[in-house]
Amino acid sequence: MENNKIIPTFIFESSWEVCNKVGGIYTVLSTRAKTLQDAMPDHVVFIGPDFWKGKENPMFKESTRMWAPWVKAANREGISVRVGRWNIPGNPCVILVDFNPYFVARDRIYAEAWASYGVDSLHAYGDYDEASMFSYAAGRVVESYYNFYLSSKGERVIYQAHEWMTGLGALYVRKHVPAIGTIFTTHATSIGRSIAGNNKPLYDYLYAYNGNQMAYELNMEAKHSVERQTAHNVDCFTTVSDVTAKECEELLDRPCDVVLMNGFENDFVPSGSAFTSRRKKARQALLRVANALTGITYPEDTIILATSGRYEFKNKGIDVFLEALHRLDWQEQLKRQVVAFIEVPAWVAGPRADLQQRLATNTVYDTALPMPFLTHNLNDVQNDKVLNSLRWFNKSNRPEERVKVIFVPCYLDGHDGIFNMSYYDVLIGNDLSAYPSYYEPWGYTPLESVAFHVPCITTSLSGFGMWANQVKAKAKGAENSDDAASTLADGVEVIHRTDYNYAEVADGIVRAVLQYASWDKKQVDQARHNAASLAQQALWKNFIRHYYDAYDIALQKAAYRLESM
Repeated sequence: MENNKIIPTFIFESSWEVCNKVGGIYTVLSTRAKTLQDAMPDHVVFIGPDFWKGKENPMFKESTRMWAPWVKAANREGISVRVGRWNIPGNPCVILVDFNPYFVARDRIYAEAWASYGVDSLHAYGDYDEASMFSYAAGRVVESYYNFYLSSKGERVIYQAHEWMTGLGALYVRKHVPAIGTIFTTHATSIGRSIAGNNKPLYDYLYAYNGNQMAYELNMEAKHSVERQTAHNVDCFTTVSDVTAKECEELLDRPCDVVLMNGFENDFVPSGSAFTSRRKKARQALLRVANALTGITYPEDTIILATSGRYEFKNKGIDVFLEALHRLDWQEQLKRQVVAFIEVPAWVAGPRADLQQRLATNTVYDTALPMPFLTHNLNDVQNDKVLNSLRWFNKSNRPEERVKVIFVPCYLDGHDGIFNMSYYDVLIGNDLSAYPSYYEPWGYTPLESVAFHVPCITTSLSGFGMWANQVKAKAKGAENSDDAASTLADGVEVIHRTDYNYAEVADGIVRAVLQYASWDKKQVDQARHNAASLAQQALWKNFIRHYYDAYDIALQKAAYRLESM
């Protein structure tokens, strides 16, 4: 024990995003892994779905020697796994499980979940079955590994499950391996995201919503049920921000035990001359693509503004970002050129051949390509929301427009065919970023932005925005974080956002960009410095203590449960 807390000696963590880069949870796990690995080497084991059987997974290095006796024993139990290392800092141990064999037992598995914990799977559809079979398989993996290696050693074991996709497995472990302390972390409630995504006001009416009723109305009953019942039955229920904690209490009828804020490690952020050269390279690449598309030559003082993230048009604030760009275009006091990049993966059909041809030469172009705001072909051009908004605003990147908009509808993984650079290698070239989210439980994109010294705009409805305001309030000695809202000079501008102030948010973005455009080099450098300093406070070494609070709660309850048996 340390400070009267029970410290685990072995941790399992399961997620759909282990060795499977999909969204923000991958960043949570992959950046935190080294902190835990350093604290308890090879006693942290991540469990993910095995999508790569017969194919090489660049994120996974398989080992045929690691835990070989157990792998054979697991196979005899009908559990098919591959084990090895996750190719991330810390190289933690990982188990990838084949969940496909469990589909034949799906009805029995769902019946057991209903009988034991009241999980209603009758209205399941879409990805529910796939996620649930993986979740159940992960629970079986933990049970098997624990019985083979750990049960006789008196280990203090934690099983942490992330998102509704791992709920059934957490409940399985809770029932079949009562000695293990269970933690369930929801990164965003399924019903809260659905309410917001269906254009219903979430925040002003949060206290009046009934989660079960809304799940019925929005056809989310199965996902909501497994999430709700897991939250109620694990030893410790957690989420990632104060804003989502309120959501959980109202919609899942269960207050969180601990808020586990999302941190990061800064080992991927270059320093010194390497930072300068990579930033210069990124700016050149961004403006080179802009020239090849629009036929306009951009001066050195061009402001590169960007937004990125999932293609959730309202939830991520893409709609209000486009509105702000339209309004900014009419601001006569804007004397500098602005190029705004929207880096959001859509239904992409591949890179544009005509743009590739232009980029293959060193020519500076003075004529625009058709659709001079799109870097890649799309499968459904007529129904794309970003493109439809640009049409609505009559946006065509004409020379006289102060703001040029470029849609990059693909993952920046280094192989997109246009930039051929990773997201971070592009991010470093931005002058300013904006993430005016309506629904954002945490917000890795603004945190990554400030980590790369790029001042950003976000909202008070994002977990990161709330945290940034709290940090500033604490530094100023203010009692209320609303009285000390962060501004762009602090490195992050937190715009107040509600269910209904869309226009005010757009105007707030306009004001922030105009402010940035008016700054001299000293003011810009100070804002960039403040952004990086804020990011340093979000390192995992500062946030990991909250995880130990959760471990303690779960292990205390597990110990009490064993004493009562």
